[in-house]
Amino acid sequence: MPLPAVRPVRALAATLALLPAVTFASAPPRFPAGSVWHQNIADAPLHPESQQMLQTLAGLGGWGNSNRMQIDFSLHVHHSAPADAPRYEVIPHRGSGEYWTPDCEALPTTMPVPPDAAFEGQSGLSCNSSDSDCHLLVRQGSKLYELYSGNLSGGVLDARCLAVWDLNTVYPPEGRGEHCTSADAAGFPIAPLLVNADEVAQRQGEADGDLGHAIRFILPNARMATDSSLGGVGGRLYVRPASHAGGPSGPRGTVPYGVRMRLRPDFDMTGYNPAARVILRTMQRYGLVLADGGNIALTFESDRHTTAKWSSLGITPQVFWNGTGGAAAVKVTDFQIIDTGPRIGETWNCVRSVALPSIEIFLNGFDPA
Repeated sequence: MPLPAVRPVRALAATLALLPAVTFASAPPRFPAGSVWHQNIADAPLHPESQQMLQTLAGLGGWGNSNRMQIDFSLHVHHSAPADAPRYEVIPHRGSGEYWTPDCEALPTTMPVPPDAAFEGQSGLSCNSSDSDCHLLVRQGSKLYELYSGNLSGGVLDARCLAVWDLNTVYPPEGRGEHCTSADAAGFPIAPLLVNADEVAQRQGEADGDLGHAIRFILPNARMATDSSLGGVGGRLYVRPASHAGGPSGPRGTVPYGVRMRLRPDFDMTGYNPAARVILRTMQRYGLVLADGGNIALTFESDRHTTAKWSSLGITPQVFWNGTGGAAAVKVTDFQIIDTGPRIGETWNCVRSVALPSIEIFLNGFDPA
């Protein structure tokens, strides 16, 4: 049986040409307009159990960190590594000997790492990957390199995974492969699902502006669904657009790994500043996708490599829950879950996709054939 195909597209240039000119330090990594991440889901059908799943999630505690929709700004994204950037060999994680194959790029391989890049939560290229996620996110041309559990030492990168994404490609529903992880547990790309300060600054002057892409979010593992009847390892499961599940351990009735949910259209944005409203409108139109297990709900790109700064935009870690200006806190029950297909038992038997040239665009299930 032939492996599923991944098909590149060349359709985004015209769309980008229509965007207003603003001060991007350099454009953040994004996929073509036909990608699942760029599909407007404002009118997508709801899952028949949407309300029940969200009520169950609320009963389990809602968001992590004491039910707060908090933002973590620790992920750095290097947007434009030069062609002559140093390249370092990638080897298995030094502490554990782990490197996840075939999910991640086959070894031996290398990754470009500009001197001004930095690991997640760090100011440079050293990270204690024994107790931190230690992501390293670098774009070079049309390729996005995402390293997980990494460190640079002795002239080599050791890591548990390197996932390389082609930014000219619209991937099929199974992404890089069915049951395949990436640098993110759900098998997602990371950088294209982060909120970037420059893109928010670009849109905040528009009366009805949004970011045009889905946003990554996180929940504690015990609040994500399991179901042993699906045959997954330990009852693990996921739904599209995910291709993998990490370690969910919650009851069947709660939300699954990969769930895509949108902020209700009647959510009251009174009290929110223009930048926050851009993000909230994005949640209404493009939604949140459940990417990993953890306690801090939202992970935005740091402003290390951007012109705009989060402080000048009025976007703080607490903006969506502390009630500044009388703004209503964003709760899990303020969302609706869209129907992206059946739950898939997670076997951890990764079958990688294969990239093939094509001009087809819509492979994500939201658009007509």
